[in-house]
Amino acid sequence: MVCEKCQKKLGKVITPDPWKSGARNTTEGGGRKVNENKALSGKKARFSPYGEFGKCRICKSSVHQAGSHYCQGCAYKKGICAMCGKKIIETKNYRQTSV
Repeated sequence: MVCEKCQKKLGKVITPDPWKSGARNTTEGGGRKVNENKALSGKKARFSPYGEFGKCRICKSSVHQAGSHYCQGCAYKKGICAMCGKKIIETKNYRQTSV
C-alpha cells in the first residue's frame, strides 16, 4: 500500500537485457580483467541479500521493499503508506485481519 507521491519511488520492472550489454564477466565492457584473482576482487561485486533489508517501525520484521519504513501487513492494518507513513484510508469502521 503506497501513496501516489511514493508511487514514483518504486522500483522498475526488470526486463532481460542482451547478454553482453549487462554482463560483468566480459573483458570489453571493463567488467572482468584478464588474470584477475577472484578471491581478492570478487567480494565487493557480489550481492548481499541479508544486509540490505530494513526493519518495520511497528513490528520490527524485515521490510523487503526498498525505501520502506513499514511492512506490508502493518501498512494494511493501519491504512498508511508503507514508504512515508502518510494516512491513505480511514480504517476506523473496517474489520481488517492480516491472516
